Amino acid sequence: MTSRQRPSFPARLDGSLAVVRATPTAPDLATTVTGSKAAAASPRSHGVGLDSQTVRMSMVSKLAAQGITDARVLAAMGKIERHRFVDSALVNQAYEDTSLPIGLGQTISKPGVVSRMAELLLGGRPGKIGRVLEIGTGCGYQAAVLSLLATEVYSIERLRGLHEKARDNLRPLRLPNVHLLFGDGMAGFAKGAPYAGIVAAAGGEAVPQAWTDQLAVGGRLVAPVAAAGRSQQALMVIDKTAQGLQQTVLEAVHFVPLKSGIA
Repeated sequence: MTSRQRPSFPARLDGSLAVVRATPTAPDLATTVTGSKAAAASPRSHGVGLDSQTVRMSMVSKLAAQGITDARVLAAMGKIERHRFVDSALVNQAYEDTSLPIGLGQTISKPGVVSRMAELLLGGRPGKIGRVLEIGTGCGYQAAVLSLLATEVYSIERLRGLHEKARDNLRPLRLPNVHLLFGDGMAGFAKGAPYAGIVAAAGGEAVPQAWTDQLAVGGRLVAPVAAAGRSQQALMVIDKTAQGLQQTVLEAVHFVPLKSGIA
């Protein structure tokens, strides 16, 4: 009997990207979203246009059709107003399933990717996940979504301009469990460790050792990883167990490159 070889860490991909995602059946939104307290509309959401809950629910319906099944994730996506995190010239595209530029060569991830990563992070476990570390705050949208799914969110951004933009975007929401940090995300944030979940919005050829070190036993890390010497990326899930680290490679994705340092 031969034992399976454990993956080496920092985790890397070879040249081929295996897609092992199974597409689940879309849930009935009448019970999973509109019936959830988390999806309750804010006082401003009964209007028309981009402030309308109807617009956001249309986006949520499309996410469900794409295979997002976790009611908590769908409710969070329906509650956070994405148009408040994009530039005014792009607000009409805010609820389309597309990434949009947010300045400094960075983008806001498309709703399908944000919801997919959030669902993977939760992993079907009941209730809220514990403390989460987000690598790459960007404009703050994903941090806002995570605030509804985690007990506490630490989000770190290496670009000062985006760190300040996220702070301005999130201030009106008054989210007491979100902590914005300016620093090198590749180093993680040891003071907040251990984390029940870590999610990254940028991909390199390896998952930094600091991230897996700061992940709690029983925790999960979700990050894009590029195949060595290639630009192609895939989502990687790393589960930290008492026996070690286990990794799963999922579908191909495209994120901005993971970089070190601050700017």
